[in-house]
Amino acid sequence: MQFLDNWLLLLILFWPLVSALLIIFAKDDRVIKWGSVGASLLPLGLSIYMMAAYDWASGAMAPQWTVQADWIPALNASFHLGVDGLSVPMIFLTTLLSTLSIYYSTYVIKLRVKEYFIMFMLLEFSMIGVFMALDMVLFYVFWEISLVPMYLLIGIWGGKNRNYASIKFFIYTLVGSVFMLLAILGTYFATQTFDILESAAAQPFQDLPASSALLFTSLAFWGFFLGFAFKVPAFPFHTWLPDAHTEAPTAGSVILAGVMLKLGAYGFLRIVLPIYPTASYYWAIPLVAIGVIAIVYGAFVCVAQTDLKRLIAYSSVSHMGYVMLGIGAASTVLTPKGVTYAMDRFGYTAQQVADSAAMAINGATLQMFNHGIITGALFLLVGVIYERAHTREIASFGGLATRTPYYYGIALVTLFASLGLPGLAGFWAEFFTFRGAFALVPIWSAIGVIGIIMTAVYILWRIVQNVFLGSYDPTKLDHWTTATGEHADGPTDLARFEKVTLWPLVALIFIIGIFPTLILNYFNGAAVYLITFIQGLFA
Repeated sequence: MQFLDNWLLLLILFWPLVSALLIIFAKDDRVIKWGSVGASLLPLGLSIYMMAAYDWASGAMAPQWTVQADWIPALNASFHLGVDGLSVPMIFLTTLLSTLSIYYSTYVIKLRVKEYFIMFMLLEFSMIGVFMALDMVLFYVFWEISLVPMYLLIGIWGGKNRNYASIKFFIYTLVGSVFMLLAILGTYFATQTFDILESAAAQPFQDLPASSALLFTSLAFWGFFLGFAFKVPAFPFHTWLPDAHTEAPTAGSVILAGVMLKLGAYGFLRIVLPIYPTASYYWAIPLVAIGVIAIVYGAFVCVAQTDLKRLIAYSSVSHMGYVMLGIGAASTVLTPKGVTYAMDRFGYTAQQVADSAAMAINGATLQMFNHGIITGALFLLVGVIYERAHTREIASFGGLATRTPYYYGIALVTLFASLGLPGLAGFWAEFFTFRGAFALVPIWSAIGVIGIIMTAVYILWRIVQNVFLGSYDPTKLDHWTTATGEHADGPTDLARFEKVTLWPLVALIFIIGIFPTLILNYFNGAAVYLITFIQGLFA
């Protein structure tokens, strides 16, 4: 086990890259497909081992299994990797969704098979790298690498408007990356290090006069904010998302919603809050407002959608708003001034303030994970019905509950989890977010509750009633087919490979819904450590 522990992070990170290089030399499509599935199982298995072997005694925010070596001495950039309670569950989510997406793709991808699976391996490599990187240059490199394979997945294997959607996705996220790069450089000039942990300890610009410190930290904050907000995507930087989701292949949408959106939220928690707590506090209410607007706006827009995949895409805008609300609410008490204000206004003790902030971050991080498994399953379900009907128009469906009962059962569980039904995974993320946010920003939180109501409207009315209930009318569609081509016209239930793809996600929805501590222990330890670390800076 000592050997495995020494090489754990490097194996998880680089195995997908090695697999992509090996695929180049394969010539048979069947070997490429099933070889990719087999290769994806190693990072998944190692990520499960990493969760089981995690050392709680060392602190949930202290990096473990660290790797550090000189990389570019001239830039003072190092190859610094490490994982903690924040990144360990996200790496597991990445490897799980990557394996399921690759497995699903073996049955549905017929065009340019070799290039497709190479892109998927590169995408997994880059996303894992973001969650492991503890050097800002390394973080930025992995961040930028992730754009290319997703751009190509949409642009080559996407729908009829794939060129427009892929270019829009690339340009939007690249613009945000430019601002993030400027913020990274500003941080380096102030601290003389790119190391994320050292930068947090150094607290850049704090040796300047108060007005100058606020100016420069605010500039850095907004630089990082734009880089991360485009990826979340936070309102109003979300407009690339519906187009990208609508045109992306099914597996591409699963990864885009399940993991890539989380990279931006992860950046706020990994870089912005610990390095710039004063600026985060100063701009906390705008963050909260952006989150609440996304929650409500995204839910209302979902009600108006006629395309099922576009509806799920806008639901991601709404659900990621909970993440921004949780982060923004916690940011209101990152400084002594914020803590004192909360104590005076609400009559809290200092411990109650810290607990509420940790609770808000717990909700945000749990939402990141739960949204990944729930929305990943939803995009798979949309892909299943599209493979059969060749349309995603809601008006074309109806009565599928009796014609495809297995599909209906899994869809109902997943939709109710997205709605936030108690006993399913989605409930706990919203509960913790509002528990923390109501204690710190009660008025904004009350407005955000509107989003919960509208979520019930678009899920129960737009999807459940219009797609599954009512009577089946075959005249709405020219013809039905199946993913495997084994049956005559008419809607058919899930094929075996589709069931296998969805089973792990449905199982996690139930497991986390019943026993959220399984994942929450990691996030809670990270949240408590983060709040304690930041408040300790001002002691």
